[in-house]
Amino acid sequence: MEDGNTIGGSPDQESVGSGTKRSGASSGARPQNRKEFLHKFVDSKILTRKLEDWFESISEKSACKNPVFDVPFELIELQKFDYALEGVPFQQLIRMPNAVYASTSDAVEATAYLAIEDFLHASVKGLWEAFWSQDEPMPFSVACLYNASLKFYQAEKAIANGKLGDLCATGIMMNSRHSRGRWDHILELALLRPNLGRVLVESDQQPSPSVLGEALFFAVRMLLSRSLSRLNGVQNSNCVFVLLIDSQYGGVVKIEGDISKLECDVDDIYESAAEWIKKHSRISVSPIDRIWNKLGNANWGDIGALQVLFATFHCIMQFAGIPKHSIEDLAADHGSRLQTRRVERQLGDTSVNGGGLFRFQQRSVSPEIVEVQEEAVKIESEELMKLEVGSILWLEDSNWQKGYQIDEVLSDGELPYYIASPVEDPGKALFLYVGSRPSQLEPAWEDMNLWYQVQRQTKILTIMKQKGLSSRYLPQLSASGRIIHPGQCRRPSSGGNCEHPWCGTSILVTSPVGETVANMVSGGRFGFDEAIRCCHDCLSALSTAASAGIRHGDIRPENVIRVSSGVRHPYFVIIGWGHAILEERDRPAMNLHFSSTYALQEGKLCSASDAESLVYLLYFSCGGLVPDLDSVEGALHWRETSWSRRLIQQKLGDVSTVLKAFADYVDSLCGTPYPMDYDIWLRRLRRNIHEEDHGKEIDTSG
Repeated sequence: MEDGNTIGGSPDQESVGSGTKRSGASSGARPQNRKEFLHKFVDSKILTRKLEDWFESISEKSACKNPVFDVPFELIELQKFDYALEGVPFQQLIRMPNAVYASTSDAVEATAYLAIEDFLHASVKGLWEAFWSQDEPMPFSVACLYNASLKFYQAEKAIANGKLGDLCATGIMMNSRHSRGRWDHILELALLRPNLGRVLVESDQQPSPSVLGEALFFAVRMLLSRSLSRLNGVQNSNCVFVLLIDSQYGGVVKIEGDISKLECDVDDIYESAAEWIKKHSRISVSPIDRIWNKLGNANWGDIGALQVLFATFHCIMQFAGIPKHSIEDLAADHGSRLQTRRVERQLGDTSVNGGGLFRFQQRSVSPEIVEVQEEAVKIESEELMKLEVGSILWLEDSNWQKGYQIDEVLSDGELPYYIASPVEDPGKALFLYVGSRPSQLEPAWEDMNLWYQVQRQTKILTIMKQKGLSSRYLPQLSASGRIIHPGQCRRPSSGGNCEHPWCGTSILVTSPVGETVANMVSGGRFGFDEAIRCCHDCLSALSTAASAGIRHGDIRPENVIRVSSGVRHPYFVIIGWGHAILEERDRPAMNLHFSSTYALQEGKLCSASDAESLVYLLYFSCGGLVPDLDSVEGALHWRETSWSRRLIQQKLGDVSTVLKAFADYVDSLCGTPYPMDYDIWLRRLRRNIHEEDHGKEIDTSG
C-alpha cells in the first residue's frame, strides 16, 4: 500500500484489471463489452433486488429440504484437512472484540477490521508455509475494500483517514506493484456483517438474501475481472469463495460458473448478472459456525475456522498451483503422531484396529485387586479384531442375515480385503471389504481410507445398480450391511454402538473375483495379449460408467482384476470405485505414478483422465521404467518429459500399434474439455484381440 493516497474516487481500469488474453469463448460478449460491463457493475443492492424473487422461489421449492443450498465441503474432507493441519502454527495477534455490534464505538469496529486482516494473514501464512514453502516468501497480502471506489487499502490507513464506515470487505490478494490492488489478483473476499452468526445459529437458517446477494455481487466482479486478466496460470478461474463473518461466527459461500456465458448487456447490467446467476451458476453455502471465542482468539481446530481455512487453501491453489505437500501426505502423519503420543503416555502399542482407541475391558466384578497385564489386553483385542482364513462374519441388512467365511486375505497395497464365500454356498467366491467403525471419538487416518473403500464404494455401486448400468467389466454389488458381532450386543437404546470393537462396522460384498494386474505383473503373467484385452475391457467399463456421469478417479494395477474362473475367455474388471467422481465437488485419489496430469494440477478429472491413468497402468505393466517419484512437481515433470519424448508411445508401440495410437489420442485430449470417443477405440481394440477370443464373449457395452 502506498502512503499518501487519498481514499475515494471511482473504479478505474487499474482496479478492475485489463487485457483480453484469457477472454475465452463468449455468447456474444466481446472483451470490450465485459470491461465496460465491469466498470458499471458497482452496486450490490441493485443486484440483490433483482434476485429477491429468485431467492424466494428457491426457498419455497426447497421447503422440505433444509438447507436450500448444498454445502461446499463434505465432512470427510474437513476431517482429512484437520489431520493435515495438526502441528501447523496459526496465530492471530489482534484479538477479535466480542459482540462488536453491541457497541457503537468506532474503536471497537476498527479493531474488528484489524482483527479480520490479522486472521486472514495468519491463515494464508500458515497454509503457505505448511503446504507450499517455508523458504520462499509468501506472495500474498491482505487489505480492506473501500466501498466508494472499490479499491483496496490497509485497514489502518482507512481508519486514519476517517473512512472506517465505508469499508465493506477484506481480501487476500496477490502481491503486485499496484498500490490499490487489482480485482483479478483477489484470491478471496471476507464480508464483515453484524449479528450474522447469532441469528442463523438460533434459527438454523442460511444467510439472508441481502447478505447472499452481496456475496454474489462480489463473486461476479471477481469472475469478470479474472476473465479480463493478463495474469497467467490461474487454475479453475470459474470458481470463487466469499467468506461471511461477524465478530464470533463465520461461513463460506462458493460460487461456480462459466462467466463467458454472461450476456454483457451494458444497458441492463444487473438484470444480465442476475440471469447468469440463476441459469449458469452453482452456489454452495456452508453452515455458519463459531470461529472466535469470548477472548477473541480463533478456534483454529473447530469446524468454523476449519471450513474457512479449507476455502482459503483452495483459493491459494488456484493462484499458486498444486502444493508441494498434499493434504494426504500431511494427514498420513497423523498415525505416527498418535503413536508418539501413546509412547509419551506410556500406553505402548495397544491400539485397536489402527484406531488408536481402547475398548473397555469388561470383567466380572471381584472384591480383590487383580493385576491385569497390559500385554494380555493387547492380545485379546487383536484376536477379537483379526480376520484370518476360516473366520466367519455375519452381515445384517434390513431384512435378512447372511454369513461369509474368509477364504483368503488380500491387500490393495494399503488396506486389507478378503475373498469369502457365503456359508450356504461355499463354492461361490466373492470379494468382501470390512469398513471402519462409525462414531469413534478419534477416527484413524486408516479408517478414512476404509470409509472410501467400503461406505463410499457401496454408495457408488448402489447408484450404478439404480441407474441400470450393466457391464461384465464393472463389479456387481452382492450385499452390504453391518457386522453382527459375537456375544450379546449391548447397544444403547438411544442409538450408537456397544463396546464390542466390531459393533456397527460396515461390510461390502461384490463380485466377480479375480487376480489383480499388480499380482500378474509381479508374477510375469501380464503379456501383450493381456495388455490389449485389459485396455479394451477397462475402456468398456469406463464408457459404461461415463454414460451415467461417473468417473473412476483411482485407476491403478491394484484396482484392475483379471477374471478367469468359470469363464471360457478371461476378462478384466475395474474395481475400487470408492474415489469415483459423481459431481464437481468430489475429488479423485492422488497417485504420483497413475493419476492424470489434470488431476495432479487441478485436483479434478477431465474427460480423458481415467484413460490417461489407464495408459500409465499399461506402460508400467508392460515393462516401462518406474520412476522414483516423491513430489507432485516431480510427477508432473516426469509426465511432461515422457510424453514430449514419446517414451510412453514407443513402449506401448512395442506391444501393439493400436496401443501406441491410443496413447497418442489420449495425449491429445489431456486437459481439454473434449469428450472421449470410446466407441471407435473399443472397435479398434476388439479387432486386435487374439482371433480365438472373438465371439459373444467380447462385451462392448458402454
